[in-house]
Amino acid sequence: MDTQTVLKIGAAHLNDLSGHIFDLLTVSKPISPEAAINLSKVISKLSPLLGNLIEFNTVEYLNDQDDFKTLGEWQRQDPGFPDTIFVGDVAPIPGFEIKAWFPLATEITARFKDSQNHFLNDETHVCMLAWLPENLIFGKPKIVDVCVVSGQSVAKARDDHYHNPPDYLVLEPEDTAARTANLQQTNTNGYKWQGTAKQFEEARQLVESWGADGKTYLPTPDYQALLRELIQRYPYRLDTNFAKMDRIVHAGIEEFKAKVLASEQHGLTIQQWAKLLGGKSEAAIRKTLSDKFDIIEVDTDEILR
Repeated sequence: MDTQTVLKIGAAHLNDLSGHIFDLLTVSKPISPEAAINLSKVISKLSPLLGNLIEFNTVEYLNDQDDFKTLGEWQRQDPGFPDTIFVGDVAPIPGFEIKAWFPLATEITARFKDSQNHFLNDETHVCMLAWLPENLIFGKPKIVDVCVVSGQSVAKARDDHYHNPPDYLVLEPEDTAARTANLQQTNTNGYKWQGTAKQFEEARQLVESWGADGKTYLPTPDYQALLRELIQRYPYRLDTNFAKMDRIVHAGIEEFKAKVLASEQHGLTIQQWAKLLGGKSEAAIRKTLSDKFDIIEVDTDEILR
């Protein structure tokens, strides 16, 4: 079995997770409409914890599949990229970078910064898992939908979207192969122009001198040398929002996002739930949660007795 076949089979199993409920942690049903409002405001804070637990359990899920048992096993890399790799008689080593997304949040905040140079054989794919509590704000975590795309395509879409010299530069990491593993640099970074209008005109002319294809991004040493000349001569700032998955403008991810937000959960689309819960009308939130999930005021003294 070759690398692409392992990835194809693994992706098929990951897509089967849609609708799956992970028995990882249970958020109790609110005891009153007021408690439901409070829970709706803080449930997103569980996202990093449950996201990591889902990622761990996804590796175990892959190892439970019969297709892989005679070939090797999936192993989690923590820390390391990608999140899980297939260790067996397959080369280059296949892997999945797993990103959990809580779609009631404002955006897909996960980042993807690894260089295109890491995907020359397209051996790593990205798996996005959209999840919610099974009852929207309480219950066990449930996978709403799954998206698996080529890591190579994500890296290229990111660089093509951001890179716009001299206004915006995407820079590859320097060659750190001689360093120990924990000191090697693998991430690209984005830099935004901070110079004057006069400096920008000078920089624009410099970019023009690179030729007709001079603004086309390349992760090659020669092209990176041109970009480093710009950043050495003119002021730029590091963009701390660079490479957020929600801003990469990858066709597959955008389609997945639209599909998830349009999917219906408990009578409303996720986008409608997000708008409701993110709104200022507590009365509307209270009524909708109470009606949809049969949340009524409970006598706490009665519970304690």
